[in-house]
Amino acid sequence: MIIITLIKTNNVYPLKKDKKMIKTDIIIIGAGPVGLFAIFECGMLNMKCHVIDALEHIGGQCQALYPEKPIYDIPGHPKINAGELIEQLTAQAEPFNPVYHMNQTANELTENTDKSWTVKTSADTEINAKAIIIAGGAGAFGANKPPLENIEDFEGTSVFYMVGKRDLFKDKRIVIAGGGDSAVDWANSLSEIAEHIYFVHRRHKFRAAPDSVSKLESLAEKGKVEFIIPGHVSKLSGEGGFLSMITVDDLDRNSQELKADCFLPFFGLAAHLGPLENWGLDIDMHHIKTDPTTAQTNKEGVFAIGDLATYPNKLKLILTGFSEAAMAAHAAYPLVFEGKELHFEYSTSIGVPA
Repeated sequence: MIIITLIKTNNVYPLKKDKKMIKTDIIIIGAGPVGLFAIFECGMLNMKCHVIDALEHIGGQCQALYPEKPIYDIPGHPKINAGELIEQLTAQAEPFNPVYHMNQTANELTENTDKSWTVKTSADTEINAKAIIIAGGAGAFGANKPPLENIEDFEGTSVFYMVGKRDLFKDKRIVIAGGGDSAVDWANSLSEIAEHIYFVHRRHKFRAAPDSVSKLESLAEKGKVEFIIPGHVSKLSGEGGFLSMITVDDLDRNSQELKADCFLPFFGLAAHLGPLENWGLDIDMHHIKTDPTTAQTNKEGVFAIGDLATYPNKLKLILTGFSEAAMAAHAAYPLVFEGKELHFEYSTSIGVPA
């Protein structure tokens, strides 16, 4: 079963009308795997973190799009699903009591006279810190929507670009479109609870993990998933925001109508930097340039790690982001604790809070 909500803590900051300036040591932008590990690295140096993320749940793309996708290059784990990795990273960060500001974006950046920074979010939350670590993965992202005339009429009620609460799809007739990991993974998972699943794709070749594809094909043989291949969704029908029928065309424009309650189109993400583009950072092809030895950007006290950061010969791997998180935390330490010398110690020597 896919783990949907991984925040097992009360450290989710409530949205309030009357807010005071929040003060912390480090602001982390992005609650994906690299951002979560940055919490741990900062915590090991006694630095408190507030985390901002545009999604509703912790985990970034790993959790929102392909929680069942296996990952093979995490040290010590010959194979681990993306959702399980997020669960473990969340638990690893938990002893340091991070505070999460979910469902909001980091919009405005202000440099203060005391060499600190203030970030204002889309929810008008203002957070002050001595350093900022941008761990936004591919940046702010939104779904690539299929070009259907009235799709906005059904968004949030019958059309979903990611799955938040799995149980919402119990006993529903679902049309899933796409051929990547997220489409295949969710078809496999939702087949356990849905009344029926139609899987629509333009071709028989999938871009998902082989194990996941084999499982999907097995479900199709058992009648739990119905393939409509080749095909593409051409029309949505319904009333009051709720679907009742979805029209699918084949390559020869022959149409068939499917009774459906929900439509899940998984066509990837459109990545962009969003408001970060206006922060005065040195940007190259939608990536933030950093010093590879410290992860610092062209602004002192502002760091970037993970896939969003770039420098010569950068490898876009999660483990690279983990290394950058450690470097950013150590480089931020003298900014948070001005004049205090950092004595490096291994985690085996100092341990972690109980």
